[in-house]
Parts: sequence; structure tokens; C-alpha cells
Amino acid sequence: MPPEQRAMRREVWNVMPQATGNPTRQLSDGQQKNTPHTPDICDGLDGAGPADDGPAVRHPAATATRTDTELLIAASVLLADAALAARQAGADLTDALTGGRFALQALRRPAWALGTALSCAHALTSPAGLGFGPNGGVIGELARIAGNVTRRRPAAVAMAVDAFALRIEAATVTHPNLDSAHARRLTGAVVAGDRLEAVRALHALVERLGVTRALTTVSPVIMELLALTGLLDENPVNDGFSWVTLAGGVPTTDPFLGLPSSLLKYLNPGPGRAERVDADPILAKVLGTSRNDIVSYINDIGALGNHGLVLLRRIACADGTARHVLLLPGTSFALLSNSTPQDLVGAFDGCLRTDTTYTRAAKKLLRRAGVPAGSELMLVGHSLGGLTAMNLAADVDVASEYRITHVVTLGSPIDAKRPADHTTRVISLVNKHDVIPMLDGRGPASPHDIPAGWVELAWLDESYDYPLSHAPQAYSDSLRGELAHYREQVNASIRRYDGEITGNQPYMLRDK
Repeated sequence: MPPEQRAMRREVWNVMPQATGNPTRQLSDGQQKNTPHTPDICDGLDGAGPADDGPAVRHPAATATRTDTELLIAASVLLADAALAARQAGADLTDALTGGRFALQALRRPAWALGTALSCAHALTSPAGLGFGPNGGVIGELARIAGNVTRRRPAAVAMAVDAFALRIEAATVTHPNLDSAHARRLTGAVVAGDRLEAVRALHALVERLGVTRALTTVSPVIMELLALTGLLDENPVNDGFSWVTLAGGVPTTDPFLGLPSSLLKYLNPGPGRAERVDADPILAKVLGTSRNDIVSYINDIGALGNHGLVLLRRIACADGTARHVLLLPGTSFALLSNSTPQDLVGAFDGCLRTDTTYTRAAKKLLRRAGVPAGSELMLVGHSLGGLTAMNLAADVDVASEYRITHVVTLGSPIDAKRPADHTTRVISLVNKHDVIPMLDGRGPASPHDIPAGWVELAWLDESYDYPLSHAPQAYSDSLRGELAHYREQVNASIRRYDGEITGNQPYMLRDK
């Protein structure tokens, strides 16, 4: 192994003991967040540990360019890849052992088949091999379920747990609230699979901080905690949530019962409807001062509320082109389901699917408003509204009828979604105290980067508690204050929409 790679490997191993609770270094906030690219680190981690390389010496270049967070995430990537590879190896070995081809060979060469079967069974069940790693196919899944119920954990699960633990530790670097004794007690119990202690720790955390602040405290690692809960319980049906989260995808099942997201289409089946309405005096006053400015758009969304209203704006731009802006508010948390697309059922549906009642109603709005085909359109949305903006941009029919130039979201879990037109500019604003943007599986400590060309502006502000940290006003206040440079950056990106507002038409969206 080249000396530089050995030094890099020692650098990661020197940081990894922090996962046991040692102090970590706090990083500065208020900078553009782009998750570090890690393959160059991973390439240097090809051994089992630092013991064979002598005393640890920190490499100057590595120390200068990599933070503790980056090294923890790099180690978690390695463990996640190893866990996924071990799980796939178990599936391949199970398939080879139970497949028809092996059965035919067994008839021709019974002695060889017996020895092979014993070797495979040892590899699949030995603690020195895959632990208890059969999975895939009817026989493999039955064996996996039996192992789950009897708490026989495969090696893949042990590595996955360690990968999640490193992600949690990485999050504590920029979220010191996770480093408190009560939070450590909760995360430690979840990592250990001690559900009774986890319940006690959660109760103690809520008793000390209250529900909203306790939720805010664990929000940076909420997906990791849910994934660990599903991975370490005896329910064999909900493991898919954990493995998808480990791989950086968006889960399509719930973490507790393993119910598929396809059930949501039966709970949110409305065809969608859009009706023109008049602005009430408060909304009319806010719209009267509107302009092409991200803070102004956020204030407009706040004035629209979350009871079904959206706004279509027509602008005679400075270059002589007529462009449109569609403002999409977020979720009403009053009821699980109501008569508008802006409900909790719609929020879950929008996170997991693209064809939702909200998107269907918005498409009818564009047609009813007579927006000409080929028009340039900017979509600005908060929370579920941001999800819906991305879902509209991902719709091939919408993208082929209109030129969606920009999607601007605030507090939205959009990272797993992609616009149909690769030229669409995506700008995501994230308050890192906000729980909602973490629901796409990519939290502050996620090892997975955002797509090239996207802009994600993330910060920590003084709002802290959820749901205050999720409110449009919290985002507006931050961009008007010390994050004014972010405001200028966004405004520069949407400059083509500068001009005279010639139409502000609110629409009421209904499920049906």
C-alpha cells in the first residue's frame, strides 16, 4: 500500500473513536452545503485497521483538507457499501444453493453437492462468515424471517448499524444539541437495539425539553433512528425501509409496519380541481407590495396560507417576454385529510410519488388560466408546495408544454426528485433545524451529494424549535437578516423574472 494511502487510512481510524462519545469539533454554519465527495477517501481504506502500519501519523494534506465530519461520513460510506455487498452476497449464495441448477448438479455429483451445500450453509450461518445471511427467493426469505424473529443478526446488519452510528456521530459535529447527555442516551439506546431504554430515553428527553424541542433535537438524524429501529426489531417486513435509507434512496415503505407507499394512491385519489377566487383584503395588501425577490415570494406564500390557495403571477419582464410564476404553499397540519390537496396524506403522497392530487390540480390550473404553451414558468414552493413544484417539473407532459426555468423550494424534502428538463435550475433553501427537509433520507450527515447543477443553501438560525423553524416566516427572517447574501444569490439566479406584475390570480385547489 502506498504511504499516502496508509496515512489517509490512519486519519479515518483516528477519527472513528468519536463514535463512542468523545468530543467533536464544531463546524461553522451559514455556508452553501454540498456534501463532500468521498471516493478518494474510500480508495485509501482497503485494510481492516491501523494496527499493521505502526504508530499513527496524521498526514498534513489530509488534515488540512478534511474535517472530522467528512472522515466519519467516509467511514460510514465504506461500512454501508460493505453491508450492502454482504447482503447481496447472502442473496447470491442462497440463490445458488436453492436454485434448480444446483439441484441438477446434485443428481449427477451427490458427493460434491453435499460438500458444497455444507460449505455454503457454513458461510451463510457462521459468525465468521455472513452471520445469518440467507435472503432472497422463497426459501431465503423464509430463512431471513426465521432469523429475524429469533434475533439472529447477519453480518450485514451489524455493519449497517455501525454505518448509521457513524452518520449520527457526524451530525453531532454541526448539531451540538445531539451531544447532550439526554440525546446521547436516546441515540445510544437505538443503536444498541434496546427499545425499552430507547423509550425511557425518549420520555426523559421530552420531559426535559418538551415535544417540539425534543423533535427538533433529533431531527438531523431522524431517518437514521427510524432505519435503525426497523433494522433491529423482530418485524421482518419493515427492513426494506432501512436498507433503502442506508443506500441513500427514498423509502417506499413505512418504517414500522412496512406498508408500501402504493397504498397512498387509494387514500389520495382525487382528480384535482382549480377554481379562480378573489384575494381577501390581507392577501391583496401583501400582493400589492410583491416583486421579483425571494423574500417577497416567501411572504406571498405565507399570506396564501395552507388551506388550498395557490397563486399564478404574470410578469411583463424587462426583456419584453411574458413569464409566469406559480406559488405553492405547504401542508395544513390540522387534519390527516381534508378537501384540499394540502393535507398530511397529500404530503406523504407527494414525497413518495409524482402524480398526486396537488399536481393534477395545479396542471388544471395552468390550463384553465390559459398559460400559453412554451411559456417560461418558475415554480416556488414551501414544504409540500416545494415537493409539488418538483413533481410538476418531473412530469414529462408539463415539461414539454411549458419551459420550466426554475424550481425554488424552501423546507422541502426534494433531493430524490429530478426535473424532466435537465436545464431547469433547482434552488433548495434549507433551515437545518427544520425537520421536514430531512424526510427524503438525505440529512445533514448523509453521504450522498445533491445533483450537479443544483444549488442548496443551508443554515442554522435562531428559530430552532419545530414547527417554528419550518414556517415561511422563519425562512423570510433569515434571508432578510444575516443571510442576506443568500437572498442576493437567489435573486441573481431569477433575475430574468424582473419586470412589471400584470396579473396576480389566486386559485383554490380542491381534491375533487
